[in-house]
Amino acid sequence: MKLKIAWIGKTREPAIQTLTDDYLKRLARYSEAEGVSLKDEAALLMLCDKNARPVRHALVVLDANGKQLSSEEFAKFVGDYQDRNSLPLLFAIGPADGFTDAARDAAALVLSLGKMTLAHELARVILLEQLYRAFTILKGHPYHLGH
Repeated sequence: MKLKIAWIGKTREPAIQTLTDDYLKRLARYSEAEGVSLKDEAALLMLCDKNARPVRHALVVLDANGKQLSSEEFAKFVGDYQDRNSLPLLFAIGPADGFTDAARDAAALVLSLGKMTLAHELARVILLEQLYRAFTILKGHPYHLGH
């Protein structure tokens, strides 16, 4: 399974980049994972277009009004996707003012990390940790057992 985690805008805090790199390295044990900074939402939507080159991605956007999942439910989503789909899965963290309806409409899943508002850079780290946790749940790794 190929994963791409995309965020709009540049990373301002070195600590966020360090954590991003750490979780991408951890994810690489389970999946081909890539982090990418995009200029804007239009660049994101180009990756999901049916004519995208070199390959189209299935989109999951983070949005405050999205579906809330437990870690186990999220792991099930990832595992089911991995078993049934060949398209790379693209998780997108939007700009500070969120995504437009066009991005939400293009998404296979609109996901919320919870009811609290998070800085988008922190949301990225939380998403990466939850992706890592999902794979450890799927593989029976003890990382999740100590929660």
